[in-house]
Amino acid sequence: MAEDLVVDLRGRPMETLDDFWDAVAGPCGLPSWFGRNIDAWCDTIQTRGISDVIDSHGAVVVHVDKRGLFARNDRETRNLKRSFAGRQSKLVIHPYEAALNGEHQRP
Repeated sequence: MAEDLVVDLRGRPMETLDDFWDAVAGPCGLPSWFGRNIDAWCDTIQTRGISDVIDSHGAVVVHVDKRGLFARNDRETRNLKRSFAGRQSKLVIHPYEAALNGEHQRP
């Protein structure tokens, strides 16, 4: 079985889905015509056949900080999180430690 494709986006600020698409486009080898929406992402990571990079790996594992987009619980974010539900993908949301990044935490 092929190795997993690990995409580590920790430390990268992501406030919107567009920020997420920008962040995964390069490491995941997304084509210029990629739809930049959750349905297109599901097709890419679950059905396959869109990205040669993803298709050459067993699974896609994306690591993110729990901040910005991934700290919210709105419908858009929940749908993005659900898109990783298949056997060929995993989303790992790490606690965000602002102090480690030189930022001040709010009380």
